[in-house]
Amino acid sequence: MKNKTLFSQSQSNEPSNHDAKQIKLDRLTELFASIISTIGEDLHREGLVKTPRRAAKAFQYLMSGYDLNIEQVVNNALFKCDNNEMVIVKDIELFSLCEHHLLPFIGKCHIGYLPDGKVIGLSKMARIVDMYARRLQIQESLSNQIAQSLMNVTGASGVGVVIEAMHSCMIARGVRKQNATVKTCAMIGSFKNDPAIRKEFLTSLHLPGAYSFSPPSEDL
Repeated sequence: MKNKTLFSQSQSNEPSNHDAKQIKLDRLTELFASIISTIGEDLHREGLVKTPRRAAKAFQYLMSGYDLNIEQVVNNALFKCDNNEMVIVKDIELFSLCEHHLLPFIGKCHIGYLPDGKVIGLSKMARIVDMYARRLQIQESLSNQIAQSLMNVTGASGVGVVIEAMHSCMIARGVRKQNATVKTCAMIGSFKNDPAIRKEFLTSLHLPGAYSFSPPSEDL
């Protein structure tokens, strides 16, 4: 009985998920207040009084992908299906933060896969994109993570992912190129090994069949 009591007490002393998020939110609020103060602004100015808290909540949402895993996102939304033709979902909006400068990149993701006995709920593909996009990222890794997760979950014979995005780190600073668009792709299984399948996918996106893989980005 004594051991049970001690176990119950230790459980009750552990912070709940809500408490943990609140602790994180309070810490982020302090950090944003420090940043604003450090750049020389007055935290007591009317327009800035609530800014640290607002910024903390926004950042917590933008990084909410760290609180999820693929099992939670898919939630068993896999269904038997005898269709083995290509499934494509285009123009999935995405918003992420570049891990090099903490500046946003915004764009869209296109996903295709060849089912092998089962399909995934269509909305789950968008949710997978969101889960990985709501983390600190580089676009090249984001493409690969989405493709590999979908491959692992569905057991598809092949997966292709293409992301097109504009990066604030290129627009608002550095080279300041306002119209530069970055395109990356990840091809797995038959999408990588079979040129005809890859061409079918890329043609449906109005991209050339000889689309090349993007090189790793460099931290400038």
